[in-house]
Amino acid sequence: MRMSPSMKDARLETMERKEEYVNGVNGIKDQSDFDPSAPPPFRIADIRAAIPKHCWVKNPWRSMSYVFRDVIVVLALVAAAVYLNSWFFWPIYWVAQGTMFWALFVLGHDCGHGSFSDNPILNSIVGHMLHSSILVPYHGWRISHRTHHQNHGNVEKDESWVPLPEKIYSNLDISTRFLRFTVPFPLFAYPVYLWYRSPGKEGSHFNPYSNLFSPQERKLVMISTACWTAMAILLAYLSFAVGPSLVFKLYGVPYSFFVIWLDLVTYLHHHGHEQRLPWYRGKEWSYLRGGLTTVDRDYGIFNNIHHDIGTHVIHHLFPQIPHYHLVEATKAAKPVIGKYYREPKKSGLIPFHLIKNLVTSLRQDHYVSDNGDIVYYQTDAQLFQLLSLGKSE
Repeated sequence: MRMSPSMKDARLETMERKEEYVNGVNGIKDQSDFDPSAPPPFRIADIRAAIPKHCWVKNPWRSMSYVFRDVIVVLALVAAAVYLNSWFFWPIYWVAQGTMFWALFVLGHDCGHGSFSDNPILNSIVGHMLHSSILVPYHGWRISHRTHHQNHGNVEKDESWVPLPEKIYSNLDISTRFLRFTVPFPLFAYPVYLWYRSPGKEGSHFNPYSNLFSPQERKLVMISTACWTAMAILLAYLSFAVGPSLVFKLYGVPYSFFVIWLDLVTYLHHHGHEQRLPWYRGKEWSYLRGGLTTVDRDYGIFNNIHHDIGTHVIHHLFPQIPHYHLVEATKAAKPVIGKYYREPKKSGLIPFHLIKNLVTSLRQDHYVSDNGDIVYYQTDAQLFQLLSLGKSE
């Protein structure tokens, strides 16, 4: 149901009373006069020129070394869990193995971007092996993720964690809104997204005839869906061979932690910054302006484990740069980007500080206006109060 003017007035009054509201259009003022939505005074070519030439070089042997490293750790964890079979060790295994599944995903993600190597066949083989093993349809996801990168920051065309326009948001019932914006439910969204995409969008990553894909891409999607199906059949067979309980403990629970990692990281790279950031549509959007709204994050001890995925701004602008050069490329590019680069908050050993960013953003970043080519997140006062009540309890 669309908000009446009185409901909107109530929303504004509620937000003015809430000092902790930061990111939305009615939030407290930024601490500087810098406008992140202003067209940048530099070109993407200027950023590219600042990055050392060797950062663009893809070394397939080095890329494969990370695959071998991660696979060895995954197998070692499985061996340790089976050998110990202790309820003291199982929780440690679940978190560690879920993190390693996420690391495998990141390497497959590099294959999808072509930053793994210059050999498309090698990229496809390794990408299929890595992503199928964690129940991700490689080409289906790769193509939709390409759409995300090509349209980052575009309300109408972006693919990943896109803000809901008010006309779509207003038609969601309160229970759907609650599930979408309440931790931990959004952290388990990825499998649903693969099958059904996001509200307001149609298609499936498994269906070659989905509007996600062109006719020329259908055969690729069929191959990936077949690989995904083969992995699902293998897991079903193993459940009969060794028992569903063991498969659930060895694979099912770590898979859940992998999904949490994926949803947490992908959400926080585009949401939850202390400074409210713009989204674009129409003539105001450009590849550079959209890419500059992404956010780098520091994940503490996990930075190396998940292959520096937190260096997200340069990755979004130049996805062909291998992950092992992203830290250096980011340092080289920062003097050019200036205030448009938002330095990530330094993490401790474990990035607990990101929990606050996640929860705060979900409580207040609900939808964007249907009008305007530069828009900011706005807040549903009713949902905000409901989530705040749950927090206070």
